[in-house]
Amino acid sequence: MYGNLYDCDPAVLEQEDFLRDVVVEASKVANMTLWDVKSWKFGGEKGGVSAIALVLESHVAIHTWKEYKYAAVDVFTCGEQSDPEKAFNFIVSKLKPLEYTKHYADRSSK
Repeated sequence: MYGNLYDCDPAVLEQEDFLRDVVVEASKVANMTLWDVKSWKFGGEKGGVSAIALVLESHVAIHTWKEYKYAAVDVFTCGEQSDPEKAFNFIVSKLKPLEYTKHYADRSSK
């Protein structure tokens, strides 16, 4: 599952610690097994943050661009017990975009 979040609060999009917490909590909400979390700021004053929860089932990632009030979200899992849509919806509830798109990609070998 992946998507685009538009018209988010730029002040939220630059909060690295907050975004780290969001990807960690999203992985828990989706019944994923957290392995590690990484984050970093990029682009100086006009840049954003990338926060990634590495989970045994794959990953949950948020990449933000505060100058565009935009965030890209990826939630991928190979776990049969995991629910990527729950993670995606949780992230949307925390970043509160005025508009967003959500897409599903089946990466199974079927």
